[in-house]
Amino acid sequence: MELVPHNPTDGVYPASPDYVHAMEIRGAGRLLFVAGTMGLDPAGKPGADLAEQLDLIWKNIRAILASAGMTVDNIVRLTSYLTDRADAEANASARTAALGGRPVPTTAVVVGTLEDGWLVEVEVVAAG
Repeated sequence: MELVPHNPTDGVYPASPDYVHAMEIRGAGRLLFVAGTMGLDPAGKPGADLAEQLDLIWKNIRAILASAGMTVDNIVRLTSYLTDRADAEANASARTAALGGRPVPTTAVVVGTLEDGWLVEVEVVAAG
């Protein structure tokens, strides 16, 4: 599989270093669509704060990817849902660390969640 980032510079605003406008996937045999993943522990309890929830989210995403024989290196698209726009920078930092600095097309949206204690949810698309 080959990943080809597309970051045009003419006619569109520039992407920041932590994301790309588009990712072309060549030769992928599989696509995995991961539902919004919460910062919940194995018992379903949310992390006490944003940092703990982000840590749990990425542990959960790694476990889900592993069940399909994939890793975070297979992630080609990511959407974050935040309850507070003030959490955007911490979320971006956690994403950048989890992906080893590899930029992917990314969107963050501020929303309400189903439970008051849920601070962030992340969904991904992976290809392999």
